Amino acid sequence: MADHNGTLKKEYKKMSKITNQLNKQLVNNMSENIIKDETLNQWFKGYEIADDVRMIREELLDLHVGLGDVVLVCLPNTAAYPAITQAIWEVGAVMHPIAATTPEVELQQELSEHDYVASIVGQELVDAVLDDQLAIVTALHLQTYSLLHIIRNRELMGHDAAVPMESDLALIMNTSGTTGKPKRVGLTHELLLNGVEHDIESHGMTALDTTLVVMPMFHINAQAVSILSTRLSGGKIVIADKFSASKFWNQVRDNEVTWVSVVPTIINILLINQRANESYDNDIKLRFVRCSSFALPLDKLNAFQNRFHTTILEGYGMTETASQCTINPFDAPKIGSAGKAFKTDVAIMINNEISKEANQIGEIVVRGDHVISDYLDSHPDSFQDGWFLTGDLGYLDEDDYLFVEGRKKDIINHGGEKIAPVQVENSLSQLSFVKEVSVIGTPDTLYGEAVTAVVISQGLQDEELERQKIMAHARETLASYEQPTRIFFVDDYPRNATGKVIRLKLREQVMSALVGRAG
Repeated sequence: MADHNGTLKKEYKKMSKITNQLNKQLVNNMSENIIKDETLNQWFKGYEIADDVRMIREELLDLHVGLGDVVLVCLPNTAAYPAITQAIWEVGAVMHPIAATTPEVELQQELSEHDYVASIVGQELVDAVLDDQLAIVTALHLQTYSLLHIIRNRELMGHDAAVPMESDLALIMNTSGTTGKPKRVGLTHELLLNGVEHDIESHGMTALDTTLVVMPMFHINAQAVSILSTRLSGGKIVIADKFSASKFWNQVRDNEVTWVSVVPTIINILLINQRANESYDNDIKLRFVRCSSFALPLDKLNAFQNRFHTTILEGYGMTETASQCTINPFDAPKIGSAGKAFKTDVAIMINNEISKEANQIGEIVVRGDHVISDYLDSHPDSFQDGWFLTGDLGYLDEDDYLFVEGRKKDIINHGGEKIAPVQVENSLSQLSFVKEVSVIGTPDTLYGEAVTAVVISQGLQDEELERQKIMAHARETLASYEQPTRIFFVDDYPRNATGKVIRLKLREQVMSALVGRAG
C-alpha cells in the first residue's frame, strides 16, 4: 500500500485541480473508512477506492479513451460511482451519468443521438447498449461493484489521455425536464470546483461530517452537493440505493450521519410514514437537513423541525449552476425563503430590465463563477448580458432573501390575473388529508385558464367531501381568483427520474379526463 500511496502522490500533480483534491482525499485516508455502500452493507477504505480508480483508469487507457471523450454511465446508486467519476477525469474524459431506470429504447436513442466513445453499465444493460454496434466489451471486478462492464464503441476514434484544462468539460448532465425535453448541461472542471467549494463553505462541512446520499447519483444534487463536497472536505459518505422512509432514520443513526440533502417530497414522506416515525429517536443528531427543488409549505417545515429536532436549510440551485445559488444562513434562516445569495449574483428581471429592488416579482436571473454560459446544444435565449435566465419566478425581500414563486411557464392566466401555482399549493397542503398537490392551468372558455388542483390524498375515503373541504379552505386562505375551480384526485403524478412532477404530462392527463367527462 505504501508504493501505491506514493504513486498517487506523484500522479495527482498532473491532473485538474478538482481531481488532484480527490486524490489527496484518498492519500490522506488510505486506512480509513470513507465510503459505505448500504446495499452491500460495506465500508470501503481509501486504498480500496484508490484500487478501483486505478483499475478503471487503466482499462480506459487500454481502450484508448482520453481527453474530451464522453463516457455514458448508467448505474444505480453505488459506491463505485465516485471511483468511476475520478477515473474518467484522470484520463481527461467527460462523464455523462443517466438514470439506471432509463428504458432501453430511451437509452438506445441517447446513444444514437450523441457520440459516446464508451459506456459503463451493469450486466443487465450490456445487450441494450451493444444493439448490433461494433464494440469491445470488457468486464471489471471491482471492490465496490462485483461486475462492471465498459463498452467501447469502435466506430468512434478515441483520444490520448491528457491533463484537461480547467475550462474543459468534466461532467454532462441532463436538466430535470419538467416541461419538455431535457437540455444537456456541460460543467467544466473549474465550474464544478467553484460550486463545490462554495457548498463546503456555506454548509460548514468538515472532515467530521458524514452525509447520507438518498438522491439519485445521476443528479447534480448527489454529485456536487453530497459526494464531491464531502470528498473535498474530507468527510465520509454513506450511499443508499434509493430513499426508503422505513430505513432512513436507522441509516442516519447507525452511520452517525451529520447531514443529508433531500427534496420536499422526502420531507413530506418522513412526516407521514408510520415506520419512519417509529424508528426515530432523540439520540439522532443531525446538524441539518438541506432541502431544495421547490419551497416547503411552512407547516410541513415547522412540523419536521419540531418532530425530528433538526434544522432544515432551504436553498435554491440547479444543474446549470453546478448546485446552489442561495442558501439560508445557519444563524439567520428565514422560513419560506430560499435564503440569501452565496458567492452568486442574484437579481430579478422585470420587463427585460435587471433589478434588485425589493418585493418585485419577475424572472430570477443569476451569474457567477459556477454558472454555465450556454447549453451544449446552444440556447442563446436563456442568457442575456452574462446572466443566466432561470425560467423561475421570484422576488428578493428587503433583506435580500430570495422567495421562489414557481416556474415562469407554469403561471396560470385566469381572466388576466396571473397566478403562481406554488401559492395555491402551499395553501392546500395545509389540509391534513392532502399528501401532495399540484396546481396547473387547464383551458377555460370564459377565463382562458382555470385554476386546477390535482390532489393525492392520504387515503381517499369520500372524494366529494374532501373536494368540499378543499374549496372551503381555499375560500378562507386564497384570493377569489386563486381558488381552484377544478379539483381532481389521482394516485400519483407523471414524474421524471428525480421525482419531479412533469406538469406538461399532468396537464395532458387532466385535459383527457375533462374530455372524457364532457363525452
